[in-house]
Amino acid sequence: MLWFLMGERRCKNGVELTMIAIGLMSGTSLDGIDAAIIETDGDGVSAFGKKISVPYPEGFRETLRQLLGHNPTDLSNIQSVIEELTLRHADVVKELISSAGLTPDQVDVVGFHGQTLFHDPDNAITCQVGDGALLAKTIGIPVVNDFRSNDVLNGGEGAPLAPAYHVALARTLERPVAFLNIGGVANLTWVSPDGGAVAFDTGPGNALIDDWVKRHTGALMDEGGSLARSGQVDEAALALLLDHPYFQRPYPKSLDRDAFDVTPVIGLSIEDGAATLSAFTSAAVAEAARLLPAKPLKWLVCGGGRHNPATMAGLRKYLATPVEPVEVEGWDGDALEAQAFAYLAVRSLKGLALSYPQTTGARHPLTGGVRHDP
Repeated sequence: MLWFLMGERRCKNGVELTMIAIGLMSGTSLDGIDAAIIETDGDGVSAFGKKISVPYPEGFRETLRQLLGHNPTDLSNIQSVIEELTLRHADVVKELISSAGLTPDQVDVVGFHGQTLFHDPDNAITCQVGDGALLAKTIGIPVVNDFRSNDVLNGGEGAPLAPAYHVALARTLERPVAFLNIGGVANLTWVSPDGGAVAFDTGPGNALIDDWVKRHTGALMDEGGSLARSGQVDEAALALLLDHPYFQRPYPKSLDRDAFDVTPVIGLSIEDGAATLSAFTSAAVAEAARLLPAKPLKWLVCGGGRHNPATMAGLRKYLATPVEPVEVEGWDGDALEAQAFAYLAVRSLKGLALSYPQTTGARHPLTGGVRHDP
């Protein structure tokens, strides 16, 4: 697929059928903000536009890291953090619009995921912070945020939400096919031959490896998988990590980035710990694969984890099925999740479903999101 700036939008009887949307994503890996433009009618995707990724400054990243995993029942004491987070997203939107040669009035909507601080679907709690009203006012474009709450309130897990977008992309592919997004947490979407889907979090993504490397070296990640590739997987530790009740639960299911106890790797060398945690990510996907209705013809991987050769090698070993980055289909794996929230924002404006019983466990297909006008 070609990546290009959208031209004149498709119209019928003078009514625009497609919308230009920007999606914003900041995942639990805390890398920074991904932003991407697509043109969509909320069903298919007619064009892909520019994307940018802007890392968080280290000081702000650490501020967010301290808030992860804590249920913020009262957000009043972190309003300054929420405001800074929102204004950083506003700056990214402005940069993307400028780099794409657009003006704000040419963008119909911005999908603002916000930053997940806490996710506990068993107790019907999910918390993504970000001020949608402030963002809309600052950028002068309608904003949709708070994508997950309606799903959780109606019996769903609130995650994953990208499957609707994956299904749209999969229309041109041989199926069944599986999309695997490896962010802080990893999640999959299995798309059936007839275009149906199931989806759930598979287990850890990059979060455990990133935290391990930061704790021992101060680095933000295992760049290029160099530590993991120079270490040895401790099979006993890996078995203990995999002996977690989450892997036996039926889908749909989701989890928080801090759901797993890494005690089994404490005492290992930096390299062996990285190797074992990388194998844990891959082996957890293999455990998830056993739950699927049928074996995928191939796995398409997006998110930061696809840049880690150790993780990708582990996936190929444990899955024994073709595993490729989504780039083999002409897509950008660093942009896919941001694109998904642009797509979901348009679906939200049109009252279309964002989640389904087979993807989040909601009682029925649900729309969601909250609109904020400038």
